[in-house]
This record gives sequence, C-alpha cells and structure tokens, in this order.
Amino acid sequence: MLTLAFPGNRFKGEILPELDRLKREGVVRVIDMLLVRKDSQGHTMVATASDLDFEEATSLGSYFGALAGFAAAGPEGFERGAIAGAAELADGHVFDEDDIFRVTQALDRNTTAVMILLEHTWARGLLDAVARASGIELMNEWIAHEAILTIGSIAKRDERSELEADSGSTEDA
Repeated sequence: MLTLAFPGNRFKGEILPELDRLKREGVVRVIDMLLVRKDSQGHTMVATASDLDFEEATSLGSYFGALAGFAAAGPEGFERGAIAGAAELADGHVFDEDDIFRVTQALDRNTTAVMILLEHTWARGLLDAVARASGIELMNEWIAHEAILTIGSIAKRDERSELEADSGSTEDA
C-alpha cells in the first residue's frame, strides 16, 4: 500500500498516465485506490478506483475476512470471517467510509492524498517459484530512493578507504 500527499494540488498530468502504463505493461494492478482532494475552502472531493471485478473483489474480501476471523476467534471464526469479508468487499473497495473520514480530517486545505493498494503482478512468477520451493517470506520492505543513494555513497567511501589502505600497505613492503 502506498499513501501519498500532494500539498498545493500542483499536478502536471504525469501521474495517471504513468500508472496506466504500469498497468498496461503488467507491472502492477490496482486493488483499490482512494483519492481525497481538499480545496482552499476546505471542500473535499472523493474518488475511488479498482481493477478488480465483482468476483475478484468478493474473493479477496472472503480471504481477508477469513484471516481476520481466524485471528480473532481461531478456526471457529474462519468461516464467519470469510462470509463477512466477502460482503464487505462486494463493492470492490478495500478502503471504506472510515478511511475516507480519517483522510479527510487529517488533510490540510489545498492538498490531495491518495491511498493505493497495488498488486505487483511482475512478482507473480517469482512468488510462485518461492512457494513451490516451500519458501517462507521473512521480511518484505521497500527501500526509499534516499536510502539507496546513502548506501551507494557509503560503499564508495569504503571502497576508497580500502584502496588507500592497500596502496599504503604495498609501500610499506
């Protein structure tokens, strides 16, 4: 799930075409998207979107509900949760009125926020191979671009230090 805010509502028409390109190329699929825009007077506009059809949405709701029911009441809660979850997602959206209310209340004026639950379709084959090998996911995190830059600069610094140490050790010999 990715949550973004856009202070000042300054859009240049680049975001939706890029999302459409990723969907068209089979990189991602939008499970659910909630967009809330608050203007300078505090009026809000809400839009939702999903790439799931009715059958997929109710199936996903059943799955989520079954997991929640099992977590709350053990095996007895599994079936009740599956039924409740299927009904909950029948409209095709994971995000609900409570999410809309919370985002609307937290949002500053003249700001847009989007919550988007993405399926990384590019990973299906890899995840299937992991499952066939009885692999267990231990961690799944995204690394921010800034962290990659930091890691890169640390690696270069360490490389320079090693080169300096190596050149110093050959002079001593």
